[in-house]
Amino acid sequence: MRIILLGAPGAGKGTVAKMLTELDGSVQISTGDILRGAVKNGTELGKKADSFMKAGDLVPDDLIMGIMEERLQEDDCKAGFLLDGFPRTIPQAEALKQLLSRIGTDIQAAINIDVPRDVILDRLTTRRTCSNSECQEIYNVKTKPTKKEGICDKCGSPVIQRDDETTEAISKRLDTYNEKTAPLAGFYEKEGLLFTVDATSSDAVVSGIKGRVGL
Repeated sequence: MRIILLGAPGAGKGTVAKMLTELDGSVQISTGDILRGAVKNGTELGKKADSFMKAGDLVPDDLIMGIMEERLQEDDCKAGFLLDGFPRTIPQAEALKQLLSRIGTDIQAAINIDVPRDVILDRLTTRRTCSNSECQEIYNVKTKPTKKEGICDKCGSPVIQRDDETTEAISKRLDTYNEKTAPLAGFYEKEGLLFTVDATSSDAVVSGIKGRVGL
């Protein structure tokens, strides 16, 4: 499958993407992953992106699109790809459309995972992450607690609440999303690609997507 996953922080895009990749071998691609991959591989575009990231600046769209073009033409994308949290803005969506046309592929659907704000706030403020950068397993104090309080089941490192997952920080992230990223739903609706799934269960979201893309 070749789809874009839209949805606010905490809507469950990452969880849904992992479940979908197991269905047909499609690869999950996020902006963060491709940037880290390009930097790690030492590509020319990766070196340029690294200089922006080290300075604490946003990586420019043209650089992100260049790295995305390289990534989408790698062999593992032939089985399909799931764009997780990308594009984030209308200009990125327009550039992605041109890029896909240029490399001879397209998108089957843009899936909008619609989850109520109060559910997202509850999900993210109760999320805990392993502090070991090599592990970073994610837990939830309500739905997926660690076996030993405050300790990662996998590697034994302390689990923490990230700074960007406090109520205040999450509210700010959601406001930014609603201002800059939510309009993408309108963009993909005009393209005839939008499919909104109104569900809080990842299984229900995956079931809806399977029906939409014919799996």
